[in-house]
Amino acid sequence: MEWFNDLESTQVTAFLVTWGMKLFWALVIFVIGMRLVKWVAGLAEKGLTRAQVEPTAVMFLRKVAYVALLVLLALTSLSILGVPMTSAFALLGAAGLAVGLALKDSLSNIASGVMLVTLKPFKVGDVVTINGETGKVESISIFQTRLRGPDNNTIVLPNSLITTDSIINLTPDVMRRVEIVIGIGYGDDIDEARRIALDLMNGDKRVLAEPAPDVLVYGLGDNSVNLGIRCHVGNADYFVTKCELTEWIKKGFDRAGVSIPFPQRDVHMYHHVDGQVIEGAPLPAAVQERLAAPQDPAAGA
Repeated sequence: MEWFNDLESTQVTAFLVTWGMKLFWALVIFVIGMRLVKWVAGLAEKGLTRAQVEPTAVMFLRKVAYVALLVLLALTSLSILGVPMTSAFALLGAAGLAVGLALKDSLSNIASGVMLVTLKPFKVGDVVTINGETGKVESISIFQTRLRGPDNNTIVLPNSLITTDSIINLTPDVMRRVEIVIGIGYGDDIDEARRIALDLMNGDKRVLAEPAPDVLVYGLGDNSVNLGIRCHVGNADYFVTKCELTEWIKKGFDRAGVSIPFPQRDVHMYHHVDGQVIEGAPLPAAVQERLAAPQDPAAGA
């Protein structure tokens, strides 16, 4: 039995030495590979930056390259240990499926982030309206986009919500059109109202000469003639100019006697007295006393 024990001890020692060497070289390759992966990812980032690719795209592509190289390094280390690549790929696919099902919403945000970076419907600094929210784009990350609202509030939108909704980019150019719709009375002079509005717009230095300001009749409403007062200004002057022009036009119309109608309702009171309908007649004294007397809750019950 001694020769059998010696043989078993020799096999165990050889097995441990073989696997120990494999594990040693796998760890050495993994450690060296980690530094190499970081170096390649940094090199890719520098190349993309020199190519003047947007910072968001640079960050995303760097992470993608880093993860892909890391997976390749892990598979290489497993192959050194003697793990069959077929089994490794099967295990990786199963793990990827499980992670994908668990993080489907996050992966949807990532895919949407790739679309935003690739298609570029807007960039950092643009003023956009998305899902009813308007603000200036501060950052575009992989999972979410951050806006700065008009009240200096922070608006965070998931990327998946952005790509499934309409995107209105309000700053594709250096200027924006100011449009103010104001209704005037049917008995007022349209030409006079047009002259007042044009004089105010032409006298404002922020209003651009081209395209020229104009005043059009948008339609005939139920209570007013609706005028479309339009001009173009720089992006930075849009909000303040629109507010101030609205105020100035209202004051100008008031001075010129141009009315701005508003909905009104006339209420007529009718009283039935001895079978006769009398409009505006006072109620009988007995009825007035009864209405003025305090009501007894117990009597009503």
